[in-house]
Amino acid sequence: MKYITLFLENWYLFVVVLVILFVMIAAAARFFGMPSAAQREKVKEWLLLAVTEAEKELGGGTGQLKLRYVYDLFLQRFPDIAKMISFDTFRYWVDGALIEMREMLQKNKAVSELVKGEEKC
Repeated sequence: MKYITLFLENWYLFVVVLVILFVMIAAAARFFGMPSAAQREKVKEWLLLAVTEAEKELGGGTGQLKLRYVYDLFLQRFPDIAKMISFDTFRYWVDGALIEMREMLQKNKAVSELVKGEEKC
């Protein structure tokens, strides 16, 4: 009886403790569910292909459209990882893939012709 009275008088404290525990467990689950290094590398390799395809489809000077195009492809290809990372992180990864793509276009004439081939016709 003593414990029931104690609970009834302080029920709000128990609710607060339960909410805090729930938030801590949810944060831990999100942290441990983050993509592993291998998953990140797989995504970054795929992003190189996606930004190259976006460059071919949309051409130069369409940065925001290309970002949206690649993000839509990313959501379809990696829906679980998309839930775990922020858009800023995704944008950072895309920027890295764009830098790598530009270097590849400068160094590899075949890739450059593949991407910009339609412009030459």
